[in-house]
Amino acid sequence: MKLSAGPHNTDLVLELAAREAREQNIHNIVVATCSGATAFKLLKYLNPGEFNLVAVTHHVGFAGPGVDELSPENRQKLLTEGFKVLTTTHLFAGIDRAFRFKFQGIYPSEIVAQSLRLLGQGVKVATEIAIMALDAGLIPYGEDVIAIAGTGEGADTAVVIRPAHSHKLFDTKIKKIIVKPYEF
Repeated sequence: MKLSAGPHNTDLVLELAAREAREQNIHNIVVATCSGATAFKLLKYLNPGEFNLVAVTHHVGFAGPGVDELSPENRQKLLTEGFKVLTTTHLFAGIDRAFRFKFQGIYPSEIVAQSLRLLGQGVKVATEIAIMALDAGLIPYGEDVIAIAGTGEGADTAVVIRPAHSHKLFDTKIKKIIVKPYEF
């Protein structure tokens, strides 16, 4: 099956990620979500009581100054459904991106991000959110997790990853690509 990038893959990706979690006995799942829609869809495939579910959003200001893409209502609903919600600066952005915007240069975190994009935007985001969730203490250190992400909206990528803390980035191991777009 040759998937193209995009949100039309969301249900298939979530189903495959849930199956992998059960088969490999992985209890920590990190999912990228802007509005909460992808995280809510994940609940069709997983029982929240069996898993540590972490929803990682864009940082406030990503869509515009002061804009939080996750509404207060959806944030509360995610928490009620058993998700931990992480809204913070993106690992591969932060102040390096400010330098790039201001001075038009390229900086180490941008090089890492672009290198991961060789495998697709979803692999980059999945890696990023897993490390961010670990740094925030929302998933345990030293365990494999499933990270779900995509290209734009929805999900088109799921990986098994053992994240390292950001200051040990290169100790991160992408153990398995469950699914990713063939065309991206």
